[in-house]
Amino acid sequence: MSCAIAFDHVTHRYPHAVAVDDVSLRVEAGETVALIGPSGCGKSTLLKLAAGLVWPRQGSVIVTDRTLAPDNVLEIRHRIGYVIQSGGLFPHMSAVDNVTLAARFLKKERQWIDDRVAELADLVQLPREALDRFPSNLSGGQRQRVSLMRALMLDPAVLLLDEPLGALDPMVRHGLQEDLRRLFERLGKSVLLVTHDMAEAAFFARSIVLMREGKIVQRGTYKDLIEAPAEQFVSDFVQAQRGLHIEGLDG
Repeated sequence: MSCAIAFDHVTHRYPHAVAVDDVSLRVEAGETVALIGPSGCGKSTLLKLAAGLVWPRQGSVIVTDRTLAPDNVLEIRHRIGYVIQSGGLFPHMSAVDNVTLAARFLKKERQWIDDRVAELADLVQLPREALDRFPSNLSGGQRQRVSLMRALMLDPAVLLLDEPLGALDPMVRHGLQEDLRRLFERLGKSVLLVTHDMAEAAFFARSIVLMREGKIVQRGTYKDLIEAPAEQFVSDFVQAQRGLHIEGLDG
């Protein structure tokens, strides 16, 4: 299979700490991989590295079979859709202006933009009238649907999702989880998803990557983490989330 994302012995340091420590990880084309672990373990930094928002001190990052470099990062970003927990919408712009920002910057034809917006609104099940509202006049779930539309606008090969549902109430979150999984299956995108919730990781991805202190502790299915933990930390982490109901996701 073609490689969608690859981290090759990647290290990244912030002034106060090592965020990612000699990490090697591949996401194949069409695969969904979930990153999980304690706060500060390096999950979100890996997404920023994949998006070219920060640069490794050591190692290399490959996206859609191309090594990220200063001279190609802007081009490669057009093949990446990125959604963060808060949605990251510009508050002074309407929903539709948020969605179409990159397409307008690239001077796409007006008809192409209109057709793409209509297609995406149907895809994420967002009412058309919501597109004329500003983010402050949208519900949390609607804001995340707009953020997803923006991420999908240029039909990227790769989706990077950083706890995209973390700020939503449980009922809205459950509905969006169902919608997102159907969307992943329908579009066949390569997805790297960050979550703090083991149930959510198991729901979205067969391949779960558990991190601690900038390193990968174990990669496998939820069943692997339960039945064949690589070390005691894996068992402790899973046990700490024992109150979550994960039914039918141990395959």
